[in-house]
Amino acid sequence: MIGLKTGTVKLVMHQDNWYNEAKRTIKELKDLLGNTAIDIQHIGSTAIASIHAKPIIDIVIGVYRLADIMSYVDVLGENGFIFRGEDVPNQVLFVKGNFEKDFRTHHIHVVKWNGTEWNNYINFRDYLNVFPEKAKIYDELKQELAIQFPKDRKQYTEGKQQLIDKFLQEARLWKVKRQQCDSRFAN
Repeated sequence: MIGLKTGTVKLVMHQDNWYNEAKRTIKELKDLLGNTAIDIQHIGSTAIASIHAKPIIDIVIGVYRLADIMSYVDVLGENGFIFRGEDVPNQVLFVKGNFEKDFRTHHIHVVKWNGTEWNNYINFRDYLNVFPEKAKIYDELKQELAIQFPKDRKQYTEGKQQLIDKFLQEARLWKVKRQQCDSRFAN
Protein backbone atom coordinates (compact mmCIF):
# COMPACT_ATOMS: atom_id res chain seq x y z
CA MET A 1 0.00 0.00 0.00
CA ILE A 2 1.28 3.42 -0.88
CA GLY A 3 -0.06 6.85 -0.08
CA LEU A 4 -0.62 9.25 2.77
CA LYS A 5 -3.03 12.04 3.63
CA THR A 6 -1.59 15.43 2.68
CA GLY A 7 0.34 17.13 5.48
CA THR A 8 0.57 14.04 7.70
CA VAL A 9 3.61 11.99 8.65
CA LYS A 10 3.51 8.24 9.04
CA LEU A 11 6.61 6.13 8.52
CA VAL A 12 6.56 2.45 7.62
CA MET A 13 9.27 -0.17 7.17
CA HIS A 14 10.80 -0.36 3.71
CA GLN A 15 8.63 -2.25 1.21
CA ASP A 16 10.15 -4.05 -1.77
CA ASN A 17 7.07 -3.20 -3.86
CA TRP A 18 8.11 0.47 -3.75
CA TYR A 19 10.84 -0.32 -6.29
CA ASN A 20 8.32 -2.00 -8.57
CA GLU A 21 5.92 0.93 -8.31
CA ALA A 22 8.75 3.39 -8.98
CA LYS A 23 9.86 1.38 -12.01
CA ARG A 24 6.29 1.29 -13.36
CA THR A 25 5.88 5.04 -12.80
CA ILE A 26 9.23 5.83 -14.44
CA LYS A 27 8.22 3.85 -17.52
CA GLU A 28 4.87 5.65 -17.66
CA LEU A 29 6.58 9.05 -17.38
CA LYS A 30 9.17 8.14 -20.04
CA ASP A 31 6.34 7.12 -22.39
CA LEU A 32 4.56 10.44 -21.76
CA LEU A 33 7.60 12.72 -21.90
CA GLY A 34 9.82 11.07 -24.51
CA ASN A 35 13.19 12.77 -24.99
CA THR A 36 12.15 15.79 -22.90
CA ALA A 37 13.06 13.67 -19.87
CA ILE A 38 16.82 13.21 -20.04
CA ASP A 39 16.73 10.87 -17.06
CA ILE A 40 14.15 9.74 -14.50
CA GLN A 41 15.14 8.24 -11.14
CA HIS A 42 13.51 6.85 -8.00
CA ILE A 43 14.64 9.01 -5.06
CA GLY A 44 13.74 9.79 -1.49
CA SER A 45 13.41 7.43 1.43
CA THR A 46 11.43 4.81 -0.50
CA ALA A 47 14.60 4.39 -2.62
CA ILE A 48 16.79 3.70 0.44
CA ALA A 49 16.52 0.04 1.36
CA SER A 50 17.37 0.16 5.06
CA ILE A 51 15.15 2.94 6.40
CA HIS A 52 11.55 3.75 7.25
CA ALA A 53 9.71 6.04 4.85
CA LYS A 54 6.48 7.83 4.25
CA PRO A 55 4.74 5.51 1.76
CA ILE A 56 4.91 8.08 -1.05
CA ILE A 57 6.99 7.32 -4.12
CA ASP A 58 9.37 10.17 -4.99
CA ILE A 59 10.58 10.41 -8.57
CA VAL A 60 12.92 13.02 -10.06
CA ILE A 61 12.80 13.95 -13.73
CA GLY A 62 15.84 15.67 -15.20
CA VAL A 63 15.23 18.12 -18.06
CA TYR A 64 17.50 20.59 -19.86
CA ARG A 65 15.32 23.55 -18.78
CA LEU A 66 12.39 23.66 -16.36
CA ALA A 67 10.36 25.41 -19.06
CA ASP A 68 10.60 22.20 -21.12
CA ILE A 69 8.08 20.46 -18.87
CA MET A 70 5.40 23.15 -19.21
CA SER A 71 4.10 21.87 -22.55
CA TYR A 72 3.36 18.53 -20.83
CA VAL A 73 1.23 19.85 -17.96
CA ASP A 74 -2.05 18.88 -19.67
CA VAL A 75 -0.99 15.41 -20.82
CA LEU A 76 0.50 14.65 -17.42
CA GLY A 77 -2.70 15.86 -15.77
CA GLU A 78 -4.79 13.63 -18.03
CA ASN A 79 -2.70 10.72 -16.72
CA GLY A 80 -3.13 11.61 -13.05
CA PHE A 81 0.01 13.70 -12.48
CA ILE A 82 -1.32 17.02 -11.19
CA PHE A 83 0.78 20.16 -11.62
CA ARG A 84 1.58 21.95 -8.36
CA GLY A 85 4.02 24.54 -9.68
CA GLU A 86 7.41 25.55 -8.37
CA ASP A 87 7.17 24.22 -4.80
CA VAL A 88 10.79 25.13 -4.05
CA PRO A 89 13.21 27.20 -6.13
CA ASN A 90 14.48 25.47 -9.28
CA GLN A 91 11.96 22.64 -9.04
CA VAL A 92 8.50 21.94 -10.44
CA LEU A 93 6.25 19.50 -8.59
CA PHE A 94 3.55 17.13 -9.83
CA VAL A 95 1.56 14.92 -7.46
CA LYS A 96 -0.51 11.80 -7.97
CA GLY A 97 -3.09 10.27 -5.70
CA ASN A 98 -6.75 10.32 -4.70
CA PHE A 99 -7.48 14.04 -4.54
CA GLU A 100 -11.07 13.63 -3.35
CA LYS A 101 -9.67 11.99 -0.20
CA ASP A 102 -6.68 14.37 -0.03
CA PHE A 103 -4.40 11.34 -0.39
CA ARG A 104 -1.02 11.48 -2.17
CA THR A 105 0.81 8.45 -3.59
CA HIS A 106 3.55 10.01 -5.74
CA HIS A 107 5.61 13.19 -5.77
CA ILE A 108 7.22 13.92 -9.14
CA HIS A 109 10.03 16.48 -8.89
CA VAL A 110 11.20 18.10 -12.14
CA VAL A 111 14.63 19.70 -12.01
CA LYS A 112 17.47 20.69 -14.31
CA TRP A 113 19.34 17.52 -15.22
CA ASN A 114 22.80 17.37 -13.67
CA GLY A 115 22.12 20.63 -11.80
CA THR A 116 22.47 21.10 -8.06
CA GLU A 117 18.99 19.78 -7.24
CA TRP A 118 19.39 16.72 -9.48
CA ASN A 119 22.79 15.89 -8.00
CA ASN A 120 21.54 16.40 -4.43
CA TYR A 121 18.69 13.93 -4.95
CA ILE A 122 20.91 11.29 -6.56
CA ASN A 123 23.92 11.75 -4.27
CA PHE A 124 21.82 11.63 -1.08
CA ARG A 125 20.06 8.42 -2.17
CA ASP A 126 23.29 6.74 -3.28
CA TYR A 127 25.26 7.83 -0.21
CA LEU A 128 22.71 6.45 2.25
CA ASN A 129 22.42 3.20 0.30
CA VAL A 130 26.21 2.72 0.36
CA PHE A 131 26.67 3.76 4.01
CA PRO A 132 24.04 2.00 6.16
CA GLU A 133 25.42 3.55 9.36
CA LYS A 134 24.56 7.02 7.96
CA ALA A 135 21.16 5.74 6.83
CA LYS A 136 20.53 4.50 10.39
CA ILE A 137 21.27 7.94 11.85
CA TYR A 138 18.88 9.52 9.34
CA ASP A 139 16.24 6.87 10.03
CA GLU A 140 16.39 7.39 13.79
CA LEU A 141 15.95 11.14 13.41
CA LYS A 142 13.02 10.65 11.03
CA GLN A 143 11.30 8.31 13.47
CA GLU A 144 11.73 10.76 16.35
CA LEU A 145 10.34 13.61 14.26
CA ALA A 146 7.42 11.50 13.00
CA ILE A 147 6.38 10.85 16.60
CA GLN A 148 6.75 14.56 17.41
CA PHE A 149 4.96 15.89 14.31
CA PRO A 150 2.46 13.30 12.99
CA LYS A 151 0.14 15.99 11.63
CA ASP A 152 2.69 18.62 10.66
CA ARG A 153 4.81 17.59 7.68
CA LYS A 154 6.36 21.05 7.49
CA GLN A 155 7.85 20.77 11.00
CA TYR A 156 8.90 17.18 10.30
CA THR A 157 10.71 18.25 7.12
CA GLU A 158 12.35 21.26 8.78
CA GLY A 159 13.57 19.03 11.61
CA LYS A 160 15.50 16.87 9.13
CA GLN A 161 17.11 19.69 7.19
CA GLN A 162 20.28 20.19 9.24
CA LEU A 163 21.18 16.49 9.01
CA ILE A 164 20.25 16.36 5.32
CA ASP A 165 22.56 19.32 4.65
CA LYS A 166 25.39 17.61 6.54
CA PHE A 167 24.91 14.35 4.62
CA LEU A 168 24.65 16.19 1.30
CA GLN A 169 28.03 17.77 1.95
CA GLU A 170 29.49 14.38 2.85
CA ALA A 171 27.84 12.82 -0.22
CA ARG A 172 29.33 15.43 -2.55
CA LEU A 173 32.84 14.75 -1.20
CA TRP A 174 32.27 10.98 -1.44
CA LYS A 175 31.11 11.31 -5.05
CA VAL A 176 34.15 13.42 -6.03
CA LYS A 177 36.52 10.91 -4.42
CA ARG A 178 34.70 8.03 -6.11
CA GLN A 179 34.93 9.74 -9.52
CA GLN A 180 38.63 10.44 -9.01
CA CYS A 181 39.22 6.82 -8.12
CA ASP A 182 37.16 5.61 -11.11
CA SER A 183 39.12 7.85 -13.49
CA ARG A 184 42.46 6.56 -12.14
CA PHE A 185 41.41 2.97 -12.79
CA ALA A 186 40.13 3.86 -16.26
CA ASN A 187 43.56 5.15 -17.33
